[in-house]
Amino acid sequence: MSTACRGVRGATTVESNNREEILRATRELLALMIRQNGIEGKDVGSAIFTVTSDINAEFPALAARQLGWMDVPLICTHEISVPGSLPLCIRIMLNWNTAKCQKDIQHVYIKQAVRLRPDLSDLPPVDWKALDAWIEAQMSGAK
Repeated sequence: MSTACRGVRGATTVESNNREEILRATRELLALMIRQNGIEGKDVGSAIFTVTSDINAEFPALAARQLGWMDVPLICTHEISVPGSLPLCIRIMLNWNTAKCQKDIQHVYIKQAVRLRPDLSDLPPVDWKALDAWIEAQMSGAK
């Protein structure tokens, strides 16, 4: 089976422009994207992290490094500031080399970001405690 580069999208929101909250929310989003799609870091070509202009307390890409993605090229940038757009929003675009078809990719929109793509926001039930444990294990292994 041949592979192609596929885009995997995700978005979340934070309550405030706070370093720890930005990192926690980004780790949570990235972990869901990874687990919902079976993504391995070695297959990720690059990742783009965007934030709305009201977020600047930390680079959200640091969360990927904390999860062990040391060799994946990462970049952070700002979203276009469109009047009335969703505030305090973090978005991720992963460029993933996979044999999956684009229609089989599970995009992840959580918290207030479900407003961005309600058509893609039907996640299966999430065991948040298990997700937190997975994140902790990844962070321990990345050190």
